[in-house]
Amino acid sequence: MRGILKIGDFIGGHMPIVAPLCVTAGVLFPQVFGRVSWTVPYLFALITFQGSLNVTLRQIGAAFRHPRELACILATTIVVMPALARVLAGLVFSNAEIICGIVIEYSIPVAVVSFMWIDIFHGNASLGLAAVIVSTVLAPFTIPVTLQLLMGVAVTIDAGSMMRDLAFMVALPAVAGVAVNELTAGWGHEHLSGTLSPFCRMLLLVVITCNATGMSSYVLSLDPIVLESAAFILLFASLGFVLGIVIARLLDAPLPDLFSITFCTGLRNISSGSVIATEFFPGAVIIPVMMGTLFQQILAAVAGSVLRRMVGEEQDRQRRRLRFTRLLMRSRPRRAHGHGAGD
Repeated sequence: MRGILKIGDFIGGHMPIVAPLCVTAGVLFPQVFGRVSWTVPYLFALITFQGSLNVTLRQIGAAFRHPRELACILATTIVVMPALARVLAGLVFSNAEIICGIVIEYSIPVAVVSFMWIDIFHGNASLGLAAVIVSTVLAPFTIPVTLQLLMGVAVTIDAGSMMRDLAFMVALPAVAGVAVNELTAGWGHEHLSGTLSPFCRMLLLVVITCNATGMSSYVLSLDPIVLESAAFILLFASLGFVLGIVIARLLDAPLPDLFSITFCTGLRNISSGSVIATEFFPGAVIIPVMMGTLFQQILAAVAGSVLRRMVGEEQDRQRRRLRFTRLLMRSRPRRAHGHGAGD
């Protein structure tokens, strides 16, 4: 077991290196990893269960009773990012299909996998869970409105199918995880979550690798429009993480919320986007949607590493200020006593 824990710690501490290797493996060997892609929904469910073991009913209630951070995540992902994507893509591309694909990519809900990243970097799990659930529940209504307003196209989302996916991958595992934690008086969080965590980190690598197989034919074709779409998505996806950091700083959010806001604004449920793109639009629309598969996990690893460094420096400054304050408090009584003796 100690060896498994070391592997989990290594994965959590080296995601900026591990994630690109997984994406590369999925792109180069789709015939190998594509065979296990059917397991991805089940892996998501287990990952959600493990993360939910760290959440209590009180914490979930707090996320909705004080919804400032949740509201900002939803406003950014549902309104700001799609509108910004439409404007910038319109300036860069003349191909309407590519523009539409980019808008779809940033109209879809918060990614389920963001929950795993939040767990790796010790973010606010209840806030992340609330963001995933609410954005997915709203998606059948917000996506058609967004595409109608920004692209002038009408689509009808299969709300039933999306709700079934939500229930299987998020809602039921989350309820089970919270219930175990509550019914065992914290044993789920203190013991079971720690036991499952390294396994879930290894499963995350399987998810990243399997999802990357869908991009293999596009990446290996080296078509100019594919390369241009990839460059745009890379930059715009990076902007999503930067926006999350900026919003969290403007809100003066606690450090756990900083991680949750960043991952929730940066990561999107690409499987939902690919279904919409293939069902309602011509072939080229799928290209920018699937391009997110190449970069999302790598950027999440980089963003988490940068935030961890920022947080470390911030904590160091706080500790230095605290030590300085304590020194001042210790020195003041001595000075006062000396002054009184001289009188």
